[in-house]
Amino acid sequence: MQEYDIIIIGAGAAGLMAARELARAGKKTILLEARDRIGGRVHTVLSGEGEYLEYGPEFIHGDLPITKSLLNEAGLSFHLAAGSWWQFRKGELIQSQEIIPHWDTFAQQLQKLEKDIPLQDFLDQYFHTPEYADLREAAIRFATGYDTADPADASTFALRQEWLAEEDSPQYRIDQGYSSLMQFLLDDYLQQGGQISLSTPIKELHWEMQAVKAIAADNRQFVSDQVIITIPLNVLKAADGETGSIHFYPAIPEYMSAVQKPAMGAIIKFLLQFDHPFWTDHPVHGKRLNDLQFILSEETVPTWWTQYPKQSAVLTGWLGGPPAKKWTKGKDEQLLQLALSSLAAIFQSDEDSLKRMLRSFTIINWTADAYTLGSYSYATVETAAVMDTLQNGVAETLFFAGEAFYNGPLIGTVEAALTSGKEIALKLLSR
Repeated sequence: MQEYDIIIIGAGAAGLMAARELARAGKKTILLEARDRIGGRVHTVLSGEGEYLEYGPEFIHGDLPITKSLLNEAGLSFHLAAGSWWQFRKGELIQSQEIIPHWDTFAQQLQKLEKDIPLQDFLDQYFHTPEYADLREAAIRFATGYDTADPADASTFALRQEWLAEEDSPQYRIDQGYSSLMQFLLDDYLQQGGQISLSTPIKELHWEMQAVKAIAADNRQFVSDQVIITIPLNVLKAADGETGSIHFYPAIPEYMSAVQKPAMGAIIKFLLQFDHPFWTDHPVHGKRLNDLQFILSEETVPTWWTQYPKQSAVLTGWLGGPPAKKWTKGKDEQLLQLALSSLAAIFQSDEDSLKRMLRSFTIINWTADAYTLGSYSYATVETAAVMDTLQNGVAETLFFAGEAFYNGPLIGTVEAALTSGKEIALKLLSR
């Protein structure tokens, strides 16, 4: 049984970032990861056609300082994800990047709001009249799709901070996939003397002030002065006995009560590889889609995007929020049918034709994944009041990091996870 200065549980973006900072400062650390790979929700897979497919995060949403600094340090290239945006509403296909109609009016009312309320209440209170029906529907679709949030409890203040900050922000993709950035962090960490143990789910944490013993599912034990826990929010919330759950001895009821206040959405991601980019064959609803990037719709699987400007026959579908949660236990065959039905309506095709062109498909149901149990976090009206508690940890011994523990406009992103991991490492080093 080896002893360490600090144990880091979870080798996702936050855990890797924290571990790297601590190892660089000379701390003796070990990363304990339940999966047989690093990255957590970041997972890039090389397809048989030689394309990098993102099972998890795919885009860099804006000129993000930590992410872009790391990419430059690692010598990893990235490109602008540009192209045309289309919306398929009420049987009509129009080219538009305006996700929410009457955006200026909507944004002005958001800025006027003085007391935080759930998004659904905000819409019911200020945009209840018939002329704003499309605005209400679009705002709910955006919250559930983009933020994977439930409008019934999602913080309007938090969405305001995020939506207004990201307006017109560029989006990028990493040329070799997001996992290449995770591998860079791991390699640097190991070069600094850090250690890692994969396939090591931690089931129990026994602790007292400045003393921690982590017990893995195979009964291996790891001892340290402090621990940083970076597992996803819903796994942290999981009941004892669930696959990814961790039991604390003694219990930390006050902290775990605070953990209940933020929420984590649901997501199902569809990766469909066709034999060619069929959407460029002929006009769709009378429109040419040669430079198609995004299509937003009212279909069951509402959001689709291509790999443009890279030439590719991959279409990615996105079903988020409460609608995705309904399909947590859905079989791949059922989910593929939902996807093909949605695509047939959007592209004026039929399901049989799409099936004949379909070369392969992968459906990533993160909400059914035992070590994730969801998509990413979003703030509820109660989150702001507990954020200090969440970020400070317990008794200078148990600390927590990850995108759910980030406080700012980039909630739910890899940048948020990296920021949280770096901040918690610097906090421990300063103490």
